[in-house]
Amino acid sequence: QVHLVESGGGLAQAGQSLRLDCTASTSAYTFSRCALAWFRQVPGKEREFVAAVGRSGKGMVYADSVKGRFAISRDNDKKMMSLQMNNLQREDKALYYCAADVNAIMSNVPTTSRDYDYWGQGTQVTVSS
Repeated sequence: QVHLVESGGGLAQAGQSLRLDCTASTSAYTFSRCALAWFRQVPGKEREFVAAVGRSGKGMVYADSVKGRFAISRDNDKKMMSLQMNNLQREDKALYYCAADVNAIMSNVPTTSRDYDYWGQGTQVTVSS
């Protein structure tokens, strides 16, 4: 069982930065075996992949729309994952979810929502021009 809680969302102007954190309530062992990801969703659209990081923290994958602007990281000792979002654009406005895949193999970094077993409740990011 993995309970995830996001924090750090809010309002930013275009070009500014925000940092999202995801804290897990689970054992350190379980957390270290999870692949982790951020997804986002706007009303009326499907949940969209943003970024993911593998179990060791060395493998990272980004959606083309955020590549070069967003950076994902994880701290297995603190059982936390973060998303640093720089140069925010209006199209980044969404509800952001963190997710965990407890069945991840070491080399795998899933990018589809069906691969993830546990989800947080979401944190809203709003970007104004």
